[in-house]
Amino acid sequence: MRTQPVLFVSHGSPMLALGDSPYARSLAAFAAALPERPRAVLVVSAHWQTAGPRVASAARPGVLHDFGGFPRELYALDYPAPGDPALALRAAAVLGAEPDPLRPLDHGAWAVLRHLFPGAEVPVVQVSLPRASPADLVAMGRALRAFREEGVLILASGGLVHNLGRVAWSAPDGQAEAWALEAESWFLERIVDGRLEELLDHRDAWPQSHGAAPTTEHLDPVFVALGAAEGPARTVFDGWQLGSMSLRSLAWG
Repeated sequence: MRTQPVLFVSHGSPMLALGDSPYARSLAAFAAALPERPRAVLVVSAHWQTAGPRVASAARPGVLHDFGGFPRELYALDYPAPGDPALALRAAAVLGAEPDPLRPLDHGAWAVLRHLFPGAEVPVVQVSLPRASPADLVAMGRALRAFREEGVLILASGGLVHNLGRVAWSAPDGQAEAWALEAESWFLERIVDGRLEELLDHRDAWPQSHGAAPTTEHLDPVFVALGAAEGPARTVFDGWQLGSMSLRSLAWG
């Protein structure tokens, strides 16, 4: 079985789960180009934070519509992918985590997976995002890395720049505020150059850190991806929503 890549997706608004878009087509093209379909997906999302790691272990996890104020059609969406309880228990053992047989997939997971594998045929296991330092999140990714060799795709879902307090409601899709572009450029440059120490110290080293990530839950999944990854990163999609929400998505391997 082929080693699967690591994918970091900036998931943006839940509205991206609906319909066709350049974003959706880019994710679909990424999945279609894989030499071999993954046997399962391990996903870490910004929308399941816990004190310590947990792993969803249900055979049929179902979905959460964990948002409010959106059109009715968004709440009708489902993603009936199977779970993989055996993989979940192995991942929990590797991470020293608690299995959670009741946790459904949140929208940071299923809204992205709808575009990657629209048939919902690939088993999905969600791993929670611990409230931990960037260095500890990198270590978590490294602990999961070996699953890639078993045909498991590791998906981290968040956002390199995600500031709901500075959205520009009139900004056309694809356009960003100058401060947001500058912020993303700083972080992306260090990912590409492998300057991990600066990324780990982003609160002090990144001039736009607090503007790009007022709270870190959307940024944190990229550290899990960096730990699980090997080799250079490549961009899968480059775009923006509402001027302050990056849709930059990256793959390794």
